[in-house]
Amino acid sequence: MNIKGHLKTINHHKYLVTQMCFKVGLYKQGILHDLSKYHPKEFIPGILYYQGDKSPYHMEKKLHRMSKGWLHHKGRNMHHFEYWIDISPEKGEGWVGMKMPKRYVAEMVIDRICACKNYQKDAYKDRSALDYYMRGREILLIDKETDFLTQYLLTMLADRGEEEFLRYMKKVLLRNINGDYHVVDGKLVLE
Repeated sequence: MNIKGHLKTINHHKYLVTQMCFKVGLYKQGILHDLSKYHPKEFIPGILYYQGDKSPYHMEKKLHRMSKGWLHHKGRNMHHFEYWIDISPEKGEGWVGMKMPKRYVAEMVIDRICACKNYQKDAYKDRSALDYYMRGREILLIDKETDFLTQYLLTMLADRGEEEFLRYMKKVLLRNINGDYHVVDGKLVLE
């Protein structure tokens, strides 16, 4: 049961993410998204701690105070803000969230949306991913501009719907995929 359920969950999630990534022009990221979940270091814990309504990593952490599957996953997937945590180059700052390139912020947001769709099923709403993000935001070790862009995108989805959100991602945010982004006077500026 756990093998079938876990495989169905990760396959469906990957399908949803790939589909949405393709809609915004992130073809390579859509194809490569979460392939590490099929590696034994992630797949086996996924089976052992499968619940069907949330990530198996939550249960593994609850039982063992850590998750080997999650540690493997976040260290290999650049769309997780945890991948970007490092020692600051500024003396005395310690560990900080580094600024994520916008292509990975876009994939991270898509990943969160699709995880909510996958686990919430019919209860999913356009504001589900924003609500989830905001519930834990104050404890995240995430770069301030990355956090701003993440909230900006999730709020757009919640307020304007998926069609407008996807149009913005493709035509505005990712138009210059290698360009930078900044927050100036509380407003998002794209290069």
